[in-house]
Amino acid sequence: MSRSAHPAGPRHADVLPEGHYSGPAADLNELDPKVWAQTVTRDDDANGVVTVGGIDVKTLAERHGTPAYVLDEDDFRQRARAWRTAFGHDADVFYAGKAFLSRAVVRWLHEEGLNLDVCSGGELATALSAGMPADRIAFHGNNKSVSEITRAIEAGVGRIVLDSFQEIVRVAHIAQSLGKRQPVQIRITVGVEAHTHEFIATAHEDQKFGIPLAGGQAAEAVRRALQLDGLEVIGIHSHIGSQIFDMSGFEVAAHRVVGLLKDIRDEHGVELPEIDLGGGLGIAYTSDDDPREPHEIAKALTEIVTRECDSAKLRTPRISVEPGRAIVGPTAFTLYEVGTIKPLDGLRTYVSVDGGMSDNIRTALYDAEYSVALVSRRSDAEPMLARVVGKHCESGDIVVKDAFLPGDLAPGDLIAVPATGAYCRSMASNYNHVLRPPVVAVKDGESRVIVRRETEEDLLRLDVG
Repeated sequence: MSRSAHPAGPRHADVLPEGHYSGPAADLNELDPKVWAQTVTRDDDANGVVTVGGIDVKTLAERHGTPAYVLDEDDFRQRARAWRTAFGHDADVFYAGKAFLSRAVVRWLHEEGLNLDVCSGGELATALSAGMPADRIAFHGNNKSVSEITRAIEAGVGRIVLDSFQEIVRVAHIAQSLGKRQPVQIRITVGVEAHTHEFIATAHEDQKFGIPLAGGQAAEAVRRALQLDGLEVIGIHSHIGSQIFDMSGFEVAAHRVVGLLKDIRDEHGVELPEIDLGGGLGIAYTSDDDPREPHEIAKALTEIVTRECDSAKLRTPRISVEPGRAIVGPTAFTLYEVGTIKPLDGLRTYVSVDGGMSDNIRTALYDAEYSVALVSRRSDAEPMLARVVGKHCESGDIVVKDAFLPGDLAPGDLIAVPATGAYCRSMASNYNHVLRPPVVAVKDGESRVIVRRETEEDLLRLDVG
């Protein structure tokens, strides 16, 4: 059946399990602006095709195929600009490249005045190849190799975030051998566990990142780093988790980080000039999510740090933040074509699409929640409780666990899952030798591929056996 094909008639909504849902959205044709990029609209005509960046999804599917990540360039730039404006020139905004990185994105960030943090040699290579000034790059990671550290120092990265006692010595030795004095921050864990999934909570002590504040370990790390000629200690780094909506965790973290800064001042007579509070600010994946605006976050974090420093009689350090998901997450959606539809009486309908866990592992990995909508046409059919699944040979291959879709959904329809700009392409795989989708940027009625679709030749090129 072609993409434009419609079923012969409507299919009634599935019977919902008792107590499972209170009811679907009033109108499945409505697109909640919280979870979609800013230029996403549904045409007012009877067809009701969804457009983004002035181009409709049918045209995008015909031109670029499905599945595809569709990224709204204007939306990305506006969000990046909003973060830069919110924090002003007295603070630094580092885009967290792990969320999604490409050379086009690096150029957009450079043009909008943001810095960039990377956490691997590959991300560093991408940043440098696209022209990001090295002094605006921060290099993260809990196990940076000697070659990665060497390349970063030789390139002149603005900061390396030290994650362990061994790395303190390693970076100092490499910097000194290169005749450099490398600016560094020391990442500490402050014992604050953000209200988030266990696997993405990164500030409690029992995890791989950072040096614990507890037991004096962070103070000892600073003590050692200050004694090494190859290092210039410029600040303390703290990151408390991901997909955070409640600012109270940052308040506790800032109190403990400033306490460490005070101890450093008292012991060494040094007031470190910077504090990095990391990222992890949440976005709306569903209508139930209520993220804060960048100006609200900037105001809250600035007030928290200023208050804590005033109390400790310290000069307020320069604040850095690292939004990644908060910028790129809402700017993109994944466009799929419906393949098979399998109703299970009394349960739900399984809707299979031409992608799956290879292009979005987050549902399987983190039990993440997503929204979904029919975007190739309007439908007034009764809603059905659906589960959107992929084409992989895996029972956990789920894209959207439970959502309402029109009961007349048919093979060939196009559906889209919003808020997939962060981590979906970055964590994509070739499971079952499925090809990774392209990233298509849209702007002013035009589309262009910024990361091309993989081909079978790409897969076989690496298979040298």
